[in-house]
Amino acid sequence: MAARISSMGARSVFAASTSAIAMRPAARNFHATSRSLADATAALPIRKPVGAFRGGLLGFLLGSTLAGGGVYGYALRDYKASNDLLTEDIYALQAACQRLNAYVKTLEDKMDAAERKRK
Repeated sequence: MAARISSMGARSVFAASTSAIAMRPAARNFHATSRSLADATAALPIRKPVGAFRGGLLGFLLGSTLAGGGVYGYALRDYKASNDLLTEDIYALQAACQRLNAYVKTLEDKMDAAERKRK
């Protein structure tokens, strides 16, 4: 008896699914008519070329930015070179001042020694 119920239930499910398939509309065919093709080509947006003004402005900005970067790099290298030379000259001047200070100190010591001998 259980086998009859299950077989009847399976038949009813199969019948319901086949009747649902029969009731569905036919599958859509993928083809185009000349009228639908004409409508599809008319709907495409028209591409506008990049105008000379926009291209010129973009080129000017790009060129001036690159030129400014090059000038900045050149100025930075020049500043570093001049700063290194100036620092080197300051150290040389400091060494010369220290030597002159030591020389004057030895002269003063000799003058003091000479004055003590006179007394």
